[in-house]
This record gives sequence, structure tokens and C-alpha cells, in this order.
Amino acid sequence: MAESPGEAIQNRIRMEAPWRTVFELASEVERWPEFLPHYRWVRTLEQRGEGRVVEMAARRGFWPVKWTALLEPKADERRIYFHHLKGPARGMRVYWELIEREGGTDVTIHHELSLETPIIRTRLGKWIVTRGFIHPIAGRTLACMKRVAEGERTRSAREARGAEE
Repeated sequence: MAESPGEAIQNRIRMEAPWRTVFELASEVERWPEFLPHYRWVRTLEQRGEGRVVEMAARRGFWPVKWTALLEPKADERRIYFHHLKGPARGMRVYWELIEREGGTDVTIHHELSLETPIIRTRLGKWIVTRGFIHPIAGRTLACMKRVAEGERTRSAREARGAEE
């Protein structure tokens, strides 16, 4: 995790999968509870332009957390944007950045903390939110997504080989 004066944090991972596979898995947030065990549910509340407002619920250990965000996938930028509209991190902006490298994709989740909840703006509040919730949940999300994306890549390669035979 990289951190700069409590205002921005990042989680990174390398996935041995094409950027498009990662993008599709990460954009289909409503499916996350199927392969991310710490997610309890994700529901689309409304369509908004090219994006959608989603309610997301996860667990950090035994602590349940829930938030509402505007999700805007941008394939042409190889980014997925989230703007937290409700919940303890209201005002936070998040984006997934996908950089294709030889043999895979470098995935970084950027969290920009412009938190609107007064208690969270304190030094202790930021520490609790970033170290206690954001970083661990994002890290687990990336680790689980990596397993699925790399499994998709393996399955696609097997299917391609099968079609050639």
C-alpha cells in the first residue's frame, strides 16, 4: 500500500490475464459476491448516464460495511471509476487502473480520500478507515479477483486449444 499524508492510498497486484478479462470481471460488480467471499451483496439501484448507482456490502472480518457508489466503467481508458455517495467513506473517489504488460495486467486500485463524514476526517478516523477497512478489503478483492481472472485465462486457453483440435 502506498500512502501520501492520509489523502490517497493504493493497492496493487499483477494478474496473469488480459486487461479485458480483468476489466469485465471488475466492471460486473453485481457478480462480485459469486467469487469474492467478503462481499455480501451488490445491487444496482439506478442507471445514471453511462454508469450506474450501486449499493455494495462487504465484511471486514466480522464487521459489516455498506456503501452506495456511482460506478462508471471506461474501457477506452482501461479504468473503472467509483464515487462513494453514501456510507462512512462518502465523498471518496476510487478508480481501478489496468495496465497491460507482457503476459498480464498490472492492476492498481487508487482511493482518493476526500471524506465528507466529519469523524472520519480526523487523523484517527482516516487511519481506521484506510488501515482498518479500505486497504484490507481492496487487498482481498484484488487477491480473489486475481484467482478468478487467471482461471478465466486458463479456461479460455483450454477452450481455444479444444476448438483447434
